[in-house]
Amino acid sequence: MSEDDLDIDLDDLQRRMEGAMNALRTEFLSLRTGRASASMLEPVMVDAYGQKTPVNQVGTINVPEPRMVTVNVWDKSMVNAVEKALRESGLGINPVVDGTIIRLPIPELNEERRRELTRVAAQYAEHARVAVRNVRRDGMDQLKKAKAAGMGEDDNKLWADEVQELTDKFIANVDEALESKQAEIMQV
Repeated sequence: MSEDDLDIDLDDLQRRMEGAMNALRTEFLSLRTGRASASMLEPVMVDAYGQKTPVNQVGTINVPEPRMVTVNVWDKSMVNAVEKALRESGLGINPVVDGTIIRLPIPELNEERRRELTRVAAQYAEHARVAVRNVRRDGMDQLKKAKAAGMGEDDNKLWADEVQELTDKFIANVDEALESKQAEIMQV
């Protein structure tokens, strides 16, 4: 067995952990913080032409004011479907239809809603932590196989420490992102 067969692909583990962080950032963008953001509509799917389609593929999303998002629907026949998708999205926004333009006024968040959003952010962060730990487990499984294939005890310990260090770094990044998002949500 060659020396390369016994090495662990840390780059792959890091790439997968970064994927978990990117997913977390995307989920955080969908949380409404009292300020308008086009990214808050990313998770909204519209029933368009017989299939679920992201809202940004049926219209143009703009932020004309700090507390307003507009969706300019390209196909007039899709306006009602887009409005329905926005109402049922769980964003807590009441769409106002004006021809092919749907206005989404962003209301001020009350204290109770802010606390609820911080709990949702904490859930998103926990999902990211679990994803990072799953990647760590995969790395440790690779190490067990490499050890069974002839990797030395010292090398195995060295690689295990590397995988754990990478995991700790990404868990700290998740915690930092959560803290930042919760501070942003609670800011009045």
